Amino acid sequence: MTDREPMTKEGEVALQSELQTLLKDRPKISKAIAEAREFGDLKENAEYHAAKEQQGISEARIREIESKLSRSQVIDIKDIPETGKVIFGATVKLNEIGNDQEVEYKIVGEDEADVKEGKISFSSPISRAMIGKESGEIIKFESPSGIKEYEIISVHHI
Repeated sequence: MTDREPMTKEGEVALQSELQTLLKDRPKISKAIAEAREFGDLKENAEYHAAKEQQGISEARIREIESKLSRSQVIDIKDIPETGKVIFGATVKLNEIGNDQEVEYKIVGEDEADVKEGKISFSSPISRAMIGKESGEIIKFESPSGIKEYEIISVHHI
């Protein structure tokens, strides 16, 4: 058993991009700290404290991203042949039973989830209900507003 966290290829690319930006900004932050030091007394130097705080936040985020990337298992859904079953990384179109409203979700890693963008965590109740199911099947799960039922309309690896 492994403790690696699943992550989509898109999630990995986004984290790598953010990491490169943060690493590129390191010299600017160091320069801002050096310039603020020249203003004198560090105890009452707002520019110095702001630059040091920015450095701390940036370095913490760099460590967090490097840790996530090192413990992730990147899954590129496009490399997996479609079988019609819902799996991690799949994009699933659903029809809510009762109000005939269609929604579409991509099943992603914990850190990638953003419901507004249609990305839901593999560990969410709706994802757990869908994993392993196929088009035409009905899923039921407990949501904060009660039991929900959806029919799986389609499953795609996009």
